[in-house]
Amino acid sequence: MSRAFVKEDSDAPPPPPLPRTVSDAPNRVTPRGLRLIEEEVARLEQQLAAADEEGRPLIERDLDYWRLRRNTAHVERPPEDASSVAFGTQVDLIRDGKPMTIRIVGEDEADPKTGDIAWTSPLVTAIEELKPGDTTEFEAGGRIQELEIVSVSAVDR
Repeated sequence: MSRAFVKEDSDAPPPPPLPRTVSDAPNRVTPRGLRLIEEEVARLEQQLAAADEEGRPLIERDLDYWRLRRNTAHVERPPEDASSVAFGTQVDLIRDGKPMTIRIVGEDEADPKTGDIAWTSPLVTAIEELKPGDTTEFEAGGRIQELEIVSVSAVDR
């Protein structure tokens, strides 16, 4: 008989959630990034304490991820002399004629909507070590964009 028409045991527990993917890159974080990780661990520990059996696996998975990120974090302070684009700097640039400001931060701290860009991103790779006045080209969306570095300063957060 084909298994296609056999009723499955609906009392079987759902499979555990898959673990969250962890980047192979070193876990560089700003001081603010470490604070955010610690806040997330504390928040998830509180959720876990109040969770029912059904909600625990997902919270435990996320808590495992954030504990690992906390334990592997390499805190890097903004450079004293922020004369070139590097981790922990704020960069004012012109991208295809439009001004923009980005802050170069760790992967877990990144939020492109607020201008916080991961140090591993293609954009940061394209401008790393450039100084004010330097220009370069950057391919995005299948087209070449002009980038000009206007200023570089240490992230103040």
